[in-house]
Amino acid sequence: MKAYSVLVLSLLLGRCADCQEMTISLKQALERARQFSTQIQAAGIASELAKEDRAQAIAASLPSAGALNQFIYTEGNGTASGVFVANDGVHVYNEQLTLHEDALSLVRRGEIRAARAAEAVARAKADIAARGLNTTVIQNYYAIASAERKLRNAQTSNNEAAEFLDISQKQERGGEAAHADVIKAQLQRKQRVRDLQEAQLGLDKAKVALAVLIFPTLQRNFEIVDDLDQLPALGSVEELGAQTKANSADLQAARASTVAAKAALSVARYAYLPSLALDFFYGIDANQFAATTDYPTYESGRSTQPAYLVPYRHNLGYSGQITLNVPLWNWGATHSKVKQAALREKQAELDLDVTQRHVEASIYSSYKEAQTALAEVTSLRESTELAAESLRLTLLRYRAGEASALEVVDAQTTASAARDAYVDGLLRYRVGFAALQALTGNF
Repeated sequence: MKAYSVLVLSLLLGRCADCQEMTISLKQALERARQFSTQIQAAGIASELAKEDRAQAIAASLPSAGALNQFIYTEGNGTASGVFVANDGVHVYNEQLTLHEDALSLVRRGEIRAARAAEAVARAKADIAARGLNTTVIQNYYAIASAERKLRNAQTSNNEAAEFLDISQKQERGGEAAHADVIKAQLQRKQRVRDLQEAQLGLDKAKVALAVLIFPTLQRNFEIVDDLDQLPALGSVEELGAQTKANSADLQAARASTVAAKAALSVARYAYLPSLALDFFYGIDANQFAATTDYPTYESGRSTQPAYLVPYRHNLGYSGQITLNVPLWNWGATHSKVKQAALREKQAELDLDVTQRHVEASIYSSYKEAQTALAEVTSLRESTELAAESLRLTLLRYRAGEASALEVVDAQTTASAARDAYVDGLLRYRVGFAALQALTGNF
């Protein structure tokens, strides 16, 4: 049933004899993952959005220019101003160039600092996403290498079981072994066949896990470069700790968040201070859309001279205004916002402290994990060699009638477990080393 499931899975994934397999190195797998990862793309977009927020914050501190285009019609009542006395006439045209500047924004840089800090946070989070993706790719990549080796181990164990079954059957025919030995060998062979099927399934699943990350469409018709035996140097924990403190994306994000919180507190305090706005207008605010009226303009009652004194008026001109707004009372809303910003700053500092301790603990635990795994690799390799020699000697003793079938089965089981344990040891070190690389940023 399991073999049938593996076959169905292979067919669903488009496995075919005509497909040309490609070999992918770890470097290529990392590059492909960055290319196709939606998580990395989303983090990149977030970083670009933060960059635009910074540009907008800088632009907001600079003078702005605009164009006012307006026509106002008022119902006439036989006078020059019409029904609504607030208007200068029945027809009012406004065509003006406007310049506006908040004078204090030139010295208030809190918004810009906050935007820059937010951009730094977004970049750090993009780096965190990239490092996390790299770690996952490395784990899945070497999981394939491990699964391939375990598949070969399962094939070896299956061959050993088949050899023992053949020996026991020959011994039985020669009257040198009991039928119970043959039954024991048959049970062992069936178990090894099942182990072989499980190992094949494990390899298929490992390839699917990596294919999801490095291909735009799901496929498993590829091979990897197995360098599981090439164990990189670990280095000292002090050196790795210094690199982590200097390059940790988590620390960078936490520090930038603290800067952003401090800037937000400064911005909140601006509400206590007056605001000074400068405005300049140049253009037309007249009853005729023209630089100069082409008909005598009658007195409107609003500081305009009679027509006989100014028969044709100049409409094109300029004006300016200075506005000073002084905050007096808003029922404690400003105080509440400042207090809220101060609490956010305190929370950011607490988060930074927690992140620093977490990073220190992570580098130490990851280092000890990798160090232990590296120290055990040599022992596991020696155990594999000893288990293989033990199996060889046990088979020789069985042929000579000096060992039981149970001893042979036990020796085969021990050899199989030792081979898989050695592969697990190599994988454990590679995964632990990848965790250290993610912390130090040395991918």
